[in-house]
Amino acid sequence: MDLISVVEGKHLKKKVPNFSSGDTVKVHVRIKEGDKERIQVFEGVVLQKRGKGISQTFTVRKISSGIGVERIFPLHSPFVSNIEVTKKGKVRRAKLFYLRKMKGKAAKIEEGERMEREIVEEVKPESKNKE
Repeated sequence: MDLISVVEGKHLKKKVPNFSSGDTVKVHVRIKEGDKERIQVFEGVVLQKRGKGISQTFTVRKISSGIGVERIFPLHSPFVSNIEVTKKGKVRRAKLFYLRKMKGKAAKIEEGERMEREIVEEVKPESKNKE
């Protein structure tokens, strides 16, 4: 292992939920105002995930008062306190930038089956043990 990955490994979060582009997530962000600290929730659709290691980021888009708002979050940032996956989306792309041009019902993403992805993750370790 090189020195950079050792140093980065200390700062990586242990529990990161499994989500991908098209999923609807609630991101709990810690905001500092003066000497007070509060948590603000940003809910929207994940447009993309990019990077690896400590520099991994994801982009979330929501519609607020008829205006599209996008925010890029570092996945392992200490300011991101929690990420909740509310819906799994059924998409065939890794980057969903085409949603920027769409409005209303056209911008809706079909909901995928939530249990299907969880079962696939559980089956992989079992199939290795049987062989």
